[in-house]
Amino acid sequence: MKKIVTYPGTFDPITNGHLEIIERASKIFDEVAVLVAKRDEKNTLFSLDERIEIVKSCVTHIKNVKVDKLDKLLVDYLKEHKINLVLRGLRSYKDFEYEKEMFEANITMLKDLEIIFMIATPHTAFISSSLIKEIALNGGDVSQFVPKEVNKRLKEKLRR
Repeated sequence: MKKIVTYPGTFDPITNGHLEIIERASKIFDEVAVLVAKRDEKNTLFSLDERIEIVKSCVTHIKNVKVDKLDKLLVDYLKEHKINLVLRGLRSYKDFEYEKEMFEANITMLKDLEIIFMIATPHTAFISSSLIKEIALNGGDVSQFVPKEVNKRLKEKLRR
């Protein structure tokens, strides 16, 4: 049976840290389903369709990765697709606290849910989408923190 893990997130925008987690997971699992979340409560820089397009363009070199839209509860997506594995990247203990709370809530709705935590490597642990947006919105260079496609799209978006 194929081991499929989901990697949900807003990815606004996807960073080198996210990409590193995806690449590492692709070596462990048969398939990595990157789920780009709608997240209406967040004021995203990129639309859902733009984020899906950007993520797809950043993972083309990884053959066992698929990108999908997450426009419902994660547990509903997991049930619908008969998946019970979720991958979460951890940058710090603050991430762990948040992820632990999410796991506790989700496991009450999906009893066989398994969460796998992957710790970010030191050279990407400080990178967050929020940091990238703040630097870019203030005219800074984010090229070392994001894939080339993201850097290009950020420049295009911020020129408007």
